[in-house]
Amino acid sequence: MKKYFLLILASAFICACGTNTETKTKVDKESYVNTKEELLKKEQKSPQYFLEAKGKNKKNLLGQTVVKGTIHNNAAIAVYKDVNVKLSFYSKTGALLETDKETVYETIEPGEFKDFKTKYFAPKGTDSVSLEVLGATALLK
Repeated sequence: MKKYFLLILASAFICACGTNTETKTKVDKESYVNTKEELLKKEQKSPQYFLEAKGKNKKNLLGQTVVKGTIHNNAAIAVYKDVNVKLSFYSKTGALLETDKETVYETIEPGEFKDFKTKYFAPKGTDSVSLEVLGATALLK
C-alpha cells in the first residue's frame, strides 16, 4: 500500500513539473519574440549606427578620384537598402576640401558586406577620402 501511495505521489509530482516546464517555455518564447521586436525597431530607427563604410581611393588616368568602398551591416535583424554615404575629401595636412553624398543602391542583409565604386573629379590637392554612413532605408519584415 505504501508503494502505491509513493508511486501515485511521484506520478503527480512529475506531471506537475511537466506542466510548469511547458508554461515556462511558452513565457520564454514570448519574451524572446518581444525582445527581438524591440531590437528590430531600434535597428530600423537608426541605420547609421548599424552600418559601417570603409574604403580606399586612387587616381585614374583621367585625373578622377576612384573610391572603392565596402558597406557592412552590423545589425542583428534589420535589412537595409539605398545607403546614403558622405564622402569627405581631405588635403595632406588634414584640411577638409569638399564633401559629397553618394547613394549605394543595394540591399544589405544582417552581417553582409557590399562593395561599391564611384568616381569623382575631386578638388585639387586631395590626398585622402573618408566615408561616413548618413542613413539608409530599413526594409519592413
